[in-house]
Amino acid sequence: MKLSNKSLYIVSTPIGNLDDITLRAIEVLKNSDIIICEDTRHSIKLLNHLKIKKKLISCHKFNEKKQTIEVIEHFNQGKILSLISDAGTPLLSDPGRLLLNECIKKKINIIPIPGVSSITTAMSVSGFSDKFLFYGFLPKTENELNKVLKDLSKYSFSLIFFIPAIKANFYLNTFKNYFSGRKIMVAKELTKIHEFFYR
Repeated sequence: MKLSNKSLYIVSTPIGNLDDITLRAIEVLKNSDIIICEDTRHSIKLLNHLKIKKKLISCHKFNEKKQTIEVIEHFNQGKILSLISDAGTPLLSDPGRLLLNECIKKKINIIPIPGVSSITTAMSVSGFSDKFLFYGFLPKTENELNKVLKDLSKYSFSLIFFIPAIKANFYLNTFKNYFSGRKIMVAKELTKIHEFFYR
């Protein structure tokens, strides 16, 4: 598979089960010069599973500005780069938007390599309307959360949120105030051994 240089490949990776990666994603990662990831310790597990050895660059919310400058320099040298997140489709509640927008500004090709997404995976088994709104991570403070949920409660779409498991009770209790009478599904450990759905 021949990849074009001066292109950034946005590669979806498994959300749990490592065998959920696509054949195309494997080929792109094998043929990339550099793989940009959130956490190198996490990504190395997937790459070892796939027997892929590449230079990794960590890019997260604390270093994204600095790393963007380095990444652009790699493009100037004609390198082929891929961006992956810890799990699922990159840039959906993940770092990398600053880098992506800089690539767009510099007319670097952005090529999506679709695959697994926890958002569509959960929606596909929910039984809810497929007209949905994905919010991402909800605010952590009670005042901000109440403000956001008050606005969102006006919509009849299915709503998808990311919440940390450790704060599940806090969020679920607050949902009662705004979504009374609506159905809810909690999806946890998707595609893993202890996959769990609570309806």
